[in-house]
Amino acid sequence: KDFKEIIPNRPKYDAITERRSETYEGAFVMEPKPGFYNKVVSPELLDETVNILAQQIVNGPALGNMMTKTMLAQEWSMSIEQIIESEAQAQAICMQTGDFKRAYEAFIIKQKPKFEGN
Repeated sequence: KDFKEIIPNRPKYDAITERRSETYEGAFVMEPKPGFYNKVVSPELLDETVNILAQQIVNGPALGNMMTKTMLAQEWSMSIEQIIESEAQAQAICMQTGDFKRAYEAFIIKQKPKFEGN
């Protein structure tokens, strides 16, 4: 068997039933642009929702957010082997920051991290 072949994952009946009983935030939509969306809101809630999301991004790990965006843009043209290596390097860089140390320490004591952008 060729292990580089992608084989569809067929969930068991119980998994399908469980998925149907769960609710999710987000949706797949066809218009205006097809794709998966994290949150779908009414026009009345759009400004408030965007402001909340923007604040969450601003309060997050600056280097981690930048690295994620960079990696997503670059990896479209890479092989799986290159992606794995590139991700490992990106993670190693991020793990050298003060933000990573604070996030790790907060995780251990089950608190929210306070990111400072370093």
